[in-house]
Amino acid sequence: MGSVVAFLLLIRCLIVCLAIPHTNLTDELALLSLKKHITFDPGNIVAKNWSTATSFCNWIGVSCSADHQRVTSLNLSSMKLAGNLPPQVGNLSFLFSINLSNNSFHGYLPHELTHLHRLKYMNLAYNSFGGDIPSSWFTPQLQHLFLANNSLRGYIPSSLFNVTSLETLNLGGNFIGGNISEEIRNLSNLKILDLGQNQFSGVIFPILFNMSSLQLINLRDNSLSGNLQVDMIMNSNIPSALEVLNLGSNHLHGRIPSNLHKCTELRVLNLESNRFTGSIPKEICALTKLKELYLGKNNLTGQIPDDIARLVSLEKLGLEVNRLNGHIPQQIGNCTYLMEIHMQNNNLTGAIPNQIGNLHALQELDLAFNNITGSIPSTFFNFSLLRKVNMAYNYLSGHLPSNTGFRLPNLEELYLERNELSGPIPDSISNASKLIVLDLSSNSFSGTVPDSLGTLRNLQKLNLAENVLTSKSLHSELSFLSSLSKCRSLAYLRFNGNPLGGRLPVSIGNLSESLEELYAFDCRITGNIPRGIGNLSNLIGLILQQNELTGAIPREIGRLKHLQDFSLASNKLRGHIPDEICHLERLSYLYLLENGFSGSLPACLSNITSLRELYLGSNRFTSIPSTFWSLKDLLQINLSFNSLTGTLPLEIGNLKVVTIIDFSSNQLSGDIPTSITGLQNLAHFSLSDNRMQGPIPSSFGDLVSLEFLDLSSNNLSGAIPKSLEKLVHLKTFNVSFNRLQGEIPDRGSFANFSSRSFMDNEALCGPIRMQVPPCKSINIHRKSKRPHEFGIR
Repeated sequence: MGSVVAFLLLIRCLIVCLAIPHTNLTDELALLSLKKHITFDPGNIVAKNWSTATSFCNWIGVSCSADHQRVTSLNLSSMKLAGNLPPQVGNLSFLFSINLSNNSFHGYLPHELTHLHRLKYMNLAYNSFGGDIPSSWFTPQLQHLFLANNSLRGYIPSSLFNVTSLETLNLGGNFIGGNISEEIRNLSNLKILDLGQNQFSGVIFPILFNMSSLQLINLRDNSLSGNLQVDMIMNSNIPSALEVLNLGSNHLHGRIPSNLHKCTELRVLNLESNRFTGSIPKEICALTKLKELYLGKNNLTGQIPDDIARLVSLEKLGLEVNRLNGHIPQQIGNCTYLMEIHMQNNNLTGAIPNQIGNLHALQELDLAFNNITGSIPSTFFNFSLLRKVNMAYNYLSGHLPSNTGFRLPNLEELYLERNELSGPIPDSISNASKLIVLDLSSNSFSGTVPDSLGTLRNLQKLNLAENVLTSKSLHSELSFLSSLSKCRSLAYLRFNGNPLGGRLPVSIGNLSESLEELYAFDCRITGNIPRGIGNLSNLIGLILQQNELTGAIPREIGRLKHLQDFSLASNKLRGHIPDEICHLERLSYLYLLENGFSGSLPACLSNITSLRELYLGSNRFTSIPSTFWSLKDLLQINLSFNSLTGTLPLEIGNLKVVTIIDFSSNQLSGDIPTSITGLQNLAHFSLSDNRMQGPIPSSFGDLVSLEFLDLSSNNLSGAIPKSLEKLVHLKTFNVSFNRLQGEIPDRGSFANFSSRSFMDNEALCGPIRMQVPPCKSINIHRKSKRPHEFGIR
């Protein structure tokens, strides 16, 4: 009975299969093969929907012809799919459109796609396909080809230039190289040519500019070179439809052709990041439909043409990083659609024209690194759409208007550093409530820091350094720091170089947990370091040097686990360095010099293996623990002007990468350890003003990087080793005030040293210029006894 049932089922299956046209089955099998090759389908879109329980014409992304029920379109774009493209896709012979863009397909492109004779539209952009583009791939009906942003290599196959129906060729964002072939002229219907962000080289052939159908040419970010010859640009067959010409980021040079103005439909002209010279052709200003003009990062000279007023449609202007001079034209005020102006890093002079106040659409203005003078026009602060302003590194003067922030509701970044601005910081600036960055450093702003800055809830960076700001009184707390505790996104805070006075508030620990930099050096700050500073757990840099801080380092400092740069130098701090400092396992730079710290260095310093620079000079430290010498990655050590006693151990040789060692002005004694000669990167070594004894090791001549050697004011004896003549980089040498004797070396760098390097020693001798006695030489020419005088016959 079972065999009969099985037979009936087989017959039924055959009937069903015979009812399906063979060609339809081919399409289904091709799609199922693609499904099998999809290895990642996070939404299970294909995995669940592409089921044989329903017709493949109803599957997601599949469209079929109404008459033959054949697959005509396959669209799986932006589905986050990954996998390979199987050769069976080439069996979808009725396919005229395939779109797999914006996924993660990878592997090689199958040659079998050449069988898709009806294909007009292919979009495989934004995937990870690799290898060469198959030379046999291009069908005669193809109109639009998108292979951008993959990992394709090799060259453009010559067979592509036979596809005369092609209207769009987009191969941007790959690794395709070689020259752009002159055969491109065969593509007489080409409208979009995008070969940007590849590795094309060679010159741009004039034929490219004689293709009248072209609407977009993008060749940016390649290695194209040569001149854009005047006769190259549209002498006869002007591509009148050209709207976008992007040749940015290549190696093109020479002058910018003036007859570019013949491209009357141009909307975008990008020639930035090349090597163009000469002036900006005023003829370009005849392109009245131009919306974006990018000429930045070249070597352009001369002035900005007054004719810029004719660019009445201009929205974005990039002239940055050139050598342009002269004034900013007043006529720029006629370009009322301007949203972005970039003129930074030029030699522009004069004042900012008042007419800039007409640009009500302005969102970004960058005039940094020029020689602009005068005050900031009051009309400038009326731009309601303005998001970013950078006028840093100029010679702007005057005050900020009292209404500075009232009409800047969208301002996010304001850079005015390195100018000559003065007067108070207006309270109204806090009305620019979206401010993220405020940099007023290196000016002459005076008065107090407005507490209203605390209302800038989005503030991430505040730089008020190098001004003449003061506090309400010399002994009051710095109240603006308390107000800034409301800025919960604040990451960078600098107010160093102001004569503030006052004390750090106890509430300093309430500043944002996001705070990474706190620079408050050279501010005349008094009082103790508040214990709450340990709450700033994400600090990377804490610089409080050159103040009048007193007391001890609070133990809570050990909670700053991310701290890398820490300086309390030049204060009036006292006491021991707390062991908690050893909890700063990421610390690279520690500066505590010029205080009153005493006792031994903490033995646990050896735990801070990230330490690179240690400056503890001008304190009252008495001893160095033996564990200290295990800090093998230290680059710079300064323990000068302390009260260190004892000897230098052989373990100093563990500091294999050290470049600076300064132990001067202590009470160290004993011999100079010979292990120092293994420090091949040592450039600066000072043991002056100690009690060192014994000879200068002759192996010092092996310290090939040594530039500075000071062993003066010790009790060293013996001769100056001749081996030191090998130190070709030695610029400073001092062994004065010792007990050295013998001949002073006179070769190599020693020929450049004066007598001051050798004064007050016991018995040195040498040339007269060293102000020492001449060395006694043996007379090798004196008369010898004859043999018979020795009884020899």
